[in-house]
Amino acid sequence: MPEGPSLYLLKEQTARFVGQDILRADGNTWAIDTARLAGQPILAIHTWGKHLLIDTPVMVLRIHFLLFGTYRIDEGRDKPPRLSLEMADGGVMNFYACSVKEIDRDTFAAYDFSADVMSAQWDPKKARKKLRARPDLLACDALLDQDIFSGVGNIIKNEVLFRIRLHPLSTMGALPPAKLRQLVDEARQYSFDFLEWKRQFVLKQHWQAHAQRTCPRCHIPFHKAKLGQSDRRSFWCERCQKRYGDAE
Repeated sequence: MPEGPSLYLLKEQTARFVGQDILRADGNTWAIDTARLAGQPILAIHTWGKHLLIDTPVMVLRIHFLLFGTYRIDEGRDKPPRLSLEMADGGVMNFYACSVKEIDRDTFAAYDFSADVMSAQWDPKKARKKLRARPDLLACDALLDQDIFSGVGNIIKNEVLFRIRLHPLSTMGALPPAKLRQLVDEARQYSFDFLEWKRQFVLKQHWQAHAQRTCPRCHIPFHKAKLGQSDRRSFWCERCQKRYGDAE
């Protein structure tokens, strides 16, 4: 699943299409009437977490990349796209294995960009307040909650927890204030580190915990398991990642 920084890159790659008309719109989606898009200008392109939002006069498109969604700009894949948009300058946006949906203006207006870790409107105080309101929430679930950390995915989750030496089964109510603040701040910081490494095509070289076998600090095997309500893979070191909570 693309994480927030990957969508941020997509927004940068498609910025030139804002203001251009859509010459052709088609694909194997039944969720929208693609014919309505032909001849329409793109008014704006936004990202919110893992959502790409394309604003046109006739509709706002929401593209959610789910678990296996991908995209190609100015090129295609060896499979038909879910949605393909050809632009006035000859450029093309192709989206695959994703959810394509038309959302109404009220839904679009309700997007809370202060919860998006990549947004200039990101508000860490709101994030801390939401976490304090859910004392039983596990760290591994907290970071994947898109209402708190929109754009954070499983890679960022594992790397943030390792970076701040926090066990994934720690509960929010048990965290000291300084550790809670560190969790919130690092979610954003690591997301921008992720973005820069992605731009340089060296992201995997910087993974210290995600999909790794050995802790680079303690040189002992990582534990690996699907944890929490999210049931996503976690990688952690029992020695250097402290667990806060009932089983502390």
